[in-house]
Amino acid sequence: MQTGTHHPEIVNAGRLAVLERTAEVFVSLDRETRATVDTATAAYHLNRQPQTLRGWASAETYPQGLKPIRVMGRLAWPVAGIRAALGVA
Repeated sequence: MQTGTHHPEIVNAGRLAVLERTAEVFVSLDRETRATVDTATAAYHLNRQPQTLRGWASAETYPQGLKPIRVMGRLAWPVAGIRAALGVA
């Protein structure tokens, strides 16, 4: 039994799998056609973690004009509010 042996093909395959799972494709904000977006998409555009936005919603401390709505118990963030928060409205 060898100790300390690494199998780069297994390690690299594992990293690739993680990258594939975490790599979401987001439409640029100027091309977004939906009225609202989910928390992950809003967080991407605002350069925040999704948990930060959930905290804002829970404490009602979101930036002016960015009040989320609840749809079937999930948060929906208005695209117009995201644009306003970024100053690109």
